[in-house]
Amino acid sequence: MTEKDQNSNESNNTAILKDAWAIRPCSVYKDEYDDCTSFKARFHQYFIHGEDTDCTQWNIDYKNCVRYQDSNGNDVQAGAAVIRSEEERRLKRFQGHYGNTVWEKRKAPPEDWAKPLPEWLEKKNENSYLQLKQMEMDGRAVPEDTKSYCMIM
Repeated sequence: MTEKDQNSNESNNTAILKDAWAIRPCSVYKDEYDDCTSFKARFHQYFIHGEDTDCTQWNIDYKNCVRYQDSNGNDVQAGAAVIRSEEERRLKRFQGHYGNTVWEKRKAPPEDWAKPLPEWLEKKNENSYLQLKQMEMDGRAVPEDTKSYCMIM
């Protein structure tokens, strides 16, 4: 084996996945698969969709996750397969969000988002628990409760 081949093998073995944080604990994939194939879930799937949902991807992800974990992160192909599956699952989940053309998406909050509350709302919050906590956070003096609730019977 040439020196160049050795260097390429070492770089493949020490390759770190960029999105390794996206891989969930392996028990989660197993739990999702078990839940997806349970009688209750199958009944729900048939009731909602009219057919059973394909649960094989959860099992494939579980097996790839175990392979990745058992190799201490050296089985890059298994880790990459789990990450690809997570990305596909995320895109499928957000498909309605990305396809929504009714609402205009904001890049930043409105400029006046932190303006003071209207007077009627300030008056409503007067002497409330929320106002007392806000006064504590601001460092202002909190009025002491002078009422006595002690009764002798």
